[in-house]
Amino acid sequence: MCNFKLIDDDQMVIIVPFLKSLKPEVSISTLEDRLKDMLLNGYKCVGIFDKQKLIGISGLWVLTKYYVGKHIEPDNVFISPEYQGKGIGSLLIDWIFKYAKSIGCEASELNCYVKNEGGQRFWKSQGYELVAYHFQKQL
Repeated sequence: MCNFKLIDDDQMVIIVPFLKSLKPEVSISTLEDRLKDMLLNGYKCVGIFDKQKLIGISGLWVLTKYYVGKHIEPDNVFISPEYQGKGIGSLLIDWIFKYAKSIGCEASELNCYVKNEGGQRFWKSQGYELVAYHFQKQL
């Protein structure tokens, strides 16, 4: 039904409408500027395609931290509403795990908003465990 592939950096602007859906209060120009900065810092994104139509995304950060080693962090995961509930999210996570193993990752970590109860249920169903809180302070 769908396929998964890393989006080339020079095509990355196609994800901006999905990012806007995740953060409607942030302007498109700000999202585009931030995306440019993120690409300079190693950001990758896997696209979910139904034929040629982009139907979902997951940003990917590959990091190394002393407490977990080299790991992959899915970020800003979004699947178009009409494609949700069809098992695509689980297929995406399988793809991410295979990709992570192929590049030598030992683990996966992610952030999920406290109020996103559906997201929390999904991540737990994929084998993730709640091990910490993510704190943030605007400067």
